[in-house]
Amino acid sequence: MTLLREVQEEHDATFEERGGRTFVTEYGRPDRSHGAVRNVVGVTEMAYDVLAITGEDRIEYVDNAVSNNVPTVDGRGAYALLLTPQGRIRTDMYIYNGGERLLLFVPAGEGQPIAADWSEKTFIQDVEITVATDEFGVFGVHGAESTEKVASVFTEQTPDEQLTFRRGSMGDAGVTVVRTDAPTGEVGYEVVCEASVAEDVWDTLENRGLNAAAFGLQTWNSLTLEAGTPLFETELDDGVPNNLGLHNAVDFEKGCFVGQEVVSRVENRGEPTKRLVGLVIDGDGEDGPLPDAGATVFDGDESLGEVTRAVHSPTREEPIALALLDRDVVDLLGEEHALAVRIDGDEHSATAVELPFVDGSERSARVPSYPE
Repeated sequence: MTLLREVQEEHDATFEERGGRTFVTEYGRPDRSHGAVRNVVGVTEMAYDVLAITGEDRIEYVDNAVSNNVPTVDGRGAYALLLTPQGRIRTDMYIYNGGERLLLFVPAGEGQPIAADWSEKTFIQDVEITVATDEFGVFGVHGAESTEKVASVFTEQTPDEQLTFRRGSMGDAGVTVVRTDAPTGEVGYEVVCEASVAEDVWDTLENRGLNAAAFGLQTWNSLTLEAGTPLFETELDDGVPNNLGLHNAVDFEKGCFVGQEVVSRVENRGEPTKRLVGLVIDGDGEDGPLPDAGATVFDGDESLGEVTRAVHSPTREEPIALALLDRDVVDLLGEEHALAVRIDGDEHSATAVELPFVDGSERSARVPSYPE
């Protein structure tokens, strides 16, 4: 459950379940919140589970299990994937080196299964894996003026490099401020605190210094889609890293292991079989119908792939979508080539476009990247 249920209810929030916990869907004016992030700054509670990894072998253990290199220096982080034995995405995560422990931020609901699985495979290694979600509050601060917002209430200098962090305080509360990899397409930070002071930190972020607009998961979805950022729930789960263009999450020189058991190799440099691209749904207007996840995309009579998610873009004022399509779609990008997407049994014209849809104050590091 959100740490701030009573506070959010006072703001007329609506709620939804994710990973067995409750998060804010929205506060009643999602388009207004969206615009606040694009133009100024917004604050949200992040939908993470948190794993704490301790023990002398913690770095080696996690490094052997994930697709990217685990940072060895306190104050640094990395974005990585946990893969299945078949090389498909089990989950994504952010890994931060906190000195005597690693903190892993995974999608809500994924923490307990990962901890249970890893705990069975530590063998003789000195590693302890704990689900620490309830110990922390994690808040996102995103927007064109997010640096000014954080600087107005944080006692230390804001970190200027993505996936690095600094410790300090906001008011009387000790916090850690992380520079994110800009999933909303705007400069972003995450503020991590002890659960006991979460309400005070939220109040500071929303109301002190430069004010910030509160937003929920609905606005998070529209912001990240405009930014071309694939999300675990809609694009990544059980996907193939090459197809999703997640080169920032993979070190292609390493293998992924758990203990002495080989789990997956990620050294395949071959061409992806699909690509994640943007779709602009033509002619439907700001309030036109949206395709559901799984809706088929056609080029004439040929099926190219499926939509993964769609929104009415508050910034572009038109329906847009992400779609995982056959790799040859790169030759179809642009307004001169009409595609079609099926919505409620009818075909609607669409145009495939390069991502991102919107250029904000900082490009998302997770925008798909493919070899030429």
